[in-house]
Amino acid sequence: MFNDLGEQLGSILERLRGRGVLTSDDVAAAVRSLGDALLEADVAASLVDEILEKVSSRAVGKDLLESVTPGQQVAKIVHDVLVEALGGDDPDSLSRLRLDGKLPAIILMVGLQGVGKTTTSAKLAKFLQGGDRKVLLASLDVSRPAAREQLRVLGESADIKVVPEMDGEMPVDIARRAVQMGELGGYEVVVLDTAGRGQIDEALMQEMSSIHGAVSPSDTLLVVDSLSGQNAASMAREFATRVPLSGLVLTRVDGDSRGGAALSARHVSGVPIKFMGVGEGLDALESFQADRIASRILGMGDVAGLVEKAQTVAQERGDAEAKRKKPPGVFDMEDLAEQLRAMGKMGGFGGILGMLPGMGGMGKLKKRVGEAGLDDGRLERSVAIISSMTRGERSNPKIFNASRKRRVAAGSGSSIQEVNRLLKFHRQIADVMRKSGKHGLPSLEGAPGAAGMGGMPGMPFGMGGAGMPMGRPGGSRGVTKRRGSKRKK
Repeated sequence: MFNDLGEQLGSILERLRGRGVLTSDDVAAAVRSLGDALLEADVAASLVDEILEKVSSRAVGKDLLESVTPGQQVAKIVHDVLVEALGGDDPDSLSRLRLDGKLPAIILMVGLQGVGKTTTSAKLAKFLQGGDRKVLLASLDVSRPAAREQLRVLGESADIKVVPEMDGEMPVDIARRAVQMGELGGYEVVVLDTAGRGQIDEALMQEMSSIHGAVSPSDTLLVVDSLSGQNAASMAREFATRVPLSGLVLTRVDGDSRGGAALSARHVSGVPIKFMGVGEGLDALESFQADRIASRILGMGDVAGLVEKAQTVAQERGDAEAKRKKPPGVFDMEDLAEQLRAMGKMGGFGGILGMLPGMGGMGKLKKRVGEAGLDDGRLERSVAIISSMTRGERSNPKIFNASRKRRVAAGSGSSIQEVNRLLKFHRQIADVMRKSGKHGLPSLEGAPGAAGMGGMPGMPFGMGGAGMPMGRPGGSRGVTKRRGSKRKK
């Protein structure tokens, strides 16, 4: 998300950072460029005017122009204005949902058809259930049986109870029955997935209004497709005038390179963005925090977000390892696969590096990742190779011979060379860990998909057993042992 906008803003601010002294003309030119970048990112014109006015008024003061680092101060001003436009410094989304009043808390999901509302409802239910809350799901879409079946399947895959169907029920009836089931079953949250339309019409608005009046939801969340640009703003405006919204959920954030929908929908609806969908999996839902998103746009990183992702992945890996019985200190191919999957869950190479400070704007980051040869496709193929191995081969890779390699290569759609490369990488990691007694991948150097690391050698591939990549950007030597650094006694 925000790749194009981040790249343009990064270039504008980079020019200012390189100047020792700024004039009023310098600031005015930067503000004009900022306005052009925002309009190209599909940000609503009224919001662009508001942002430019705030930046201009704060960036033309005498203290700024006489500052030792005026470029840095302009970057900070732009960051602060973006934070305000995205919703301010609110606490995390979980605490901003109204979950602590009368139980069960009722969350009504509304939006147009095709924006990912049903999947988002299941994602939110899983997100809340992960916070130790008992959650019930219900589909109110009586016009599309496929939608109800989709929610049932998603609920089963996430181990979340879904209200069973009954013939002849209308949406309001289903909503009331779901709330009653929630009360009788001791559920803390009931998530109601409503029907959508291809476009807003009076029948849809009346249905949403009737459901809202029947169950008095704790939260009403509008699901918005980030790829819809200015349409997202108009939809948010229409829904906000007919249903008392409490928040927005952005979908397909991982596919939106411009980011205008996020800024515009927040501006016209007047309600905060609470969550964003960052992928297809049911785990791919994140709390929306304006300060972190603004920092990512401007290349300032989001280390706190990276730590949270790492902690979640570490917990999942710990649960998985507890179920496996093997000798202590052994690092087999299944362990390697878990590390690779952990990288994928944390956003792959690009997603992780984008959360590290000092990596540049998001557009520039994409270019740097490509130049460094960090290929997430290879990372996925490596997991596929391991999945094509037998249990005995995964636990003891030494038994591999030419025929086994040919079978695994054919089964995973890869080449024998790729199989050999992965086996060699595993041997190197296993040797290092056997000598050091550690359990985690010490370096990206030589990793599948990390060929030609360029200016980022030694970035850790695993840290603390969590698969957490936390190398120092900008060509640091990472965690590898420095040669010739013995201190004189």
